[in-house]
Amino acid sequence: MTIGWWIGAFAIILTPIILAHELGHFIAARLCGIKVDEFGLGFPPRALKLFTWKGTLFSLNWIPIGGFVRPAGEDDPNVPGGLASASKKARFFVLIAGAAANFIMALGVYWVAYAIIGFPAFDTSTITVAEVVANSPSQEAGLQSGDILRQANGVVVDELDDLYAAVDSSGGEPITFLVERDREMVTLMVTPRVMDLNGGTRMGIGLRPGYLDTGLRERANPLEAIGLAAQEIWFVISTTLRTPVMLLRGEVTTQEARFVGPIGISQIAGNTAQMTVETGEWSPLLRLVGLINVALAFTNLLPIPALDGGRLLFVIVEAIRGRRIEPEREGFVHMMGMLFLLALIVFIFIQDIINPIIPY
Repeated sequence: MTIGWWIGAFAIILTPIILAHELGHFIAARLCGIKVDEFGLGFPPRALKLFTWKGTLFSLNWIPIGGFVRPAGEDDPNVPGGLASASKKARFFVLIAGAAANFIMALGVYWVAYAIIGFPAFDTSTITVAEVVANSPSQEAGLQSGDILRQANGVVVDELDDLYAAVDSSGGEPITFLVERDREMVTLMVTPRVMDLNGGTRMGIGLRPGYLDTGLRERANPLEAIGLAAQEIWFVISTTLRTPVMLLRGEVTTQEARFVGPIGISQIAGNTAQMTVETGEWSPLLRLVGLINVALAFTNLLPIPALDGGRLLFVIVEAIRGRRIEPEREGFVHMMGMLFLLALIVFIFIQDIINPIIPY
């Protein structure tokens, strides 16, 4: 059942995000008069030629992962009307448009989350177990979904930070929990599992603050929601930039700072989508969609060869030095960058399989 949610989440959540990115490139190219040979749904091999519109072939491909845009003369400035032969401003606009489309999509879904859907009023005095992972320390100790955590080693737990502090400081030693279950108090002993060399620990549970019984929701006005959405976007970017420093300072563990690939993202998205269907609470799913959009946009703007940011760097260097870097040399750099990215993707792919994403 869980795997089905992961696959469904990839198709329903991740594919539109990737397509939005490629659509940004496509629209920008057409606005600049740059020819686009193909706009593909999914990745090759090609399954079907759908139709041709203004010189662009729209195709359906066998690998159902996002899509792609293939502009004419992407790396060959000798192709008339192609990307490489376009002006520096046009190339810059086309290259940055993919990330811009994801930022716009993120702004939109965050705005909907704050202004339309809203958020339930939290009662932070109760921390409830929403999920117990199979074969985890929590399951072995007898914790159940719906349990309310009241104390950890005699310390009252009324905020998530209280629980995190107790688990992180345990060093893998047993923690005595006082749990409220069906209005009765139960004492359980959980031994957190050490996850990495930095001492990061996990119990294998999903947590949520308790909701107020009023059923009221907090919504922002339309203008305020725009500001809150922009803050969400900046929070994701700034946290990403600060992560290496936080890792060196021991503020986050290697498990928390790890790279996550399509499989890991599908796991997170699948679990969130399943929770949305079961609870009817849409705000966490919308915030996740916004986060993935921002992460994809920010990553693509990094100055790494083969990524949009790497190609943008060549355009900037060209503008500074007043002449173009030889296409053969630029192509070689992007090819090496692609090989590096492929190796990194394989590494992350394997990591997501052998070390899957699990709740706290």
